[in-house]
Amino acid sequence: MDLKQQSSSPLEKKYKSTLDFLFAQLPMFSRVGAAAYKPGLERSIELDNYFDNPHRKFNSIHIAGTNGKGSVSHMTAATLQAAGYKVGLYTSPHLVDFRERIRVNGIMIPQEEVINFVDRWRECNYTGDKPSFFELTMMMAFDWFARSEVDFAVIEVGMGGRLDSTNIITPILCAITNISFDHMQFLGDNLSQIASEKAGIIKSGIPVIIGEAENEIENVFIAKAQETNAPITLAYANPLLQSAIESKEWGFNCKSEKMGDFFAQLGGEYQKMNINTVLHIINKLRELGIKIDSNSLRCGLSEVENLTGLKGRWMKIANSPLTICDTGHNEAGLKYNLPRLQKIRERTGGILRILMGFVADKDVIHILNLFPKDAIYYITQAAIPRAMKSLDLFNLCLENGFEGNCYNSVADAYKAIIKDSQQNDVIYIGGSTFIVADFLAFDSL
Repeated sequence: MDLKQQSSSPLEKKYKSTLDFLFAQLPMFSRVGAAAYKPGLERSIELDNYFDNPHRKFNSIHIAGTNGKGSVSHMTAATLQAAGYKVGLYTSPHLVDFRERIRVNGIMIPQEEVINFVDRWRECNYTGDKPSFFELTMMMAFDWFARSEVDFAVIEVGMGGRLDSTNIITPILCAITNISFDHMQFLGDNLSQIASEKAGIIKSGIPVIIGEAENEIENVFIAKAQETNAPITLAYANPLLQSAIESKEWGFNCKSEKMGDFFAQLGGEYQKMNINTVLHIINKLRELGIKIDSNSLRCGLSEVENLTGLKGRWMKIANSPLTICDTGHNEAGLKYNLPRLQKIRERTGGILRILMGFVADKDVIHILNLFPKDAIYYITQAAIPRAMKSLDLFNLCLENGFEGNCYNSVADAYKAIIKDSQQNDVIYIGGSTFIVADFLAFDSL
């Protein structure tokens, strides 16, 4: 969701009309779902050729996975920035402003550059198949990184890997964080199939870091690495992170053999695996001859939000009542978040209040079973076509023994939750990236 422009300057009007064109002409998967999904690399290759192959003008690091790929991408980019490099960062989806997807040293691509790229696209004589929103946005990022002369670009995979448009790059290193059930209608109905799609980013001779895997998933990755002669590191089997203890400062007090004690800013139990993955990524980059000292790594992990602008990962909004939002939206992410919420509620002695909504193409019944029955729910929907209707979700919640009320918008649900809450209550906002996006947009007004 893009924050409404507060000014009527010519630049902002032009920027808004440019986004309207992008969203209308090239639908986003995140907004409309399957209708916007265009697998395959043909259009990306044609686009890349048209814009003079910008991805070949910088070193790239490719990050895939079901959960954690955004956090790992941000921590990796932050560490490289702290080491003095100029770093591009391409992630998706955005939360408030479209430009969050494309950053150089944490600074979003300027509005003028978004306008310029789209104007170039609209005025060209491109005769190929019409690209998806994601494909054109990716090319905008690659073009901006090339013209910005970045040293490195950290590229987050959109969906899957093998057929994801970002897979036209030949990175110096790639990483796969983990595998869980998500986007099964596109990636496969079992974990081995999903892992095979994600393993598609593994390329001949390019080192790959695997953050988390087991059994048949591990076998898929090892087989692909052997097939492509790609050096593989199983980060979970050789943990560089020795310990991570929750800190009062909201992150983790960590310890590793090489760095000793250090602080990691991102909270949430699931970040422990992500931190270990990043330690392995940096270790491998050092082996490739890239100079990154321990102080830079410390800075990258402890200042990632400030360095890259990351939001929405176990993000503390307020202390009283304690308010947390998190973009975790599938089984693997929620299995980490929800037990921790219960522990926090037990410590405060208050009521756990959950503002929740989902997208319509999720296995909602399965996900609902992860949520506690002793919380009070504020059921709503994000302002996107793909959102599950709040009344449908509310009725489903009632049928499954949940207590709460239904609201037409995230803003209305949040106003109600604040009105009802006491200082020792715990508020959680999540279930969907787009619920968090709507909340952050509302909260910033």
